[in-house]
Amino acid sequence: MTTLDKVLLGLLIPFWIVAGANHFLSPDAYAAMMPAALPWPYGLVYASGVAEIAGGLGLIHPRTRRLAAWGLIALLVAVFPANINMAINDIPLAGRDLPAWARWGRLPLQLVMVAWAYRFTRPVRA
Repeated sequence: MTTLDKVLLGLLIPFWIVAGANHFLSPDAYAAMMPAALPWPYGLVYASGVAEIAGGLGLIHPRTRRLAAWGLIALLVAVFPANINMAINDIPLAGRDLPAWARWGRLPLQLVMVAWAYRFTRPVRA
């Protein structure tokens, strides 16, 4: 693993764990982003929080890292509709209004997060 990989992994692990914990600390903020067509918004918020924490923890060990990275990529794809909903419907983030550029800027940021996680889907060499 390169030094860059170690740094990126060292940032990615706590990012996902903290992000997942925030689903339990501020569930209303995440439920507000849910498209109305999705059932059980709070159940989905808590499930995605668990998935984020599990993904972050899974990145720690080389034996689980690939699966965790693929799981996080799947999660990013699954939550993308909530980010689109937030951008289209001018939904505040945790009660704070965001300018349009910030709401729409979250969408390409999802692609950056996918690429970041994808970096850790490669097999670990002995």
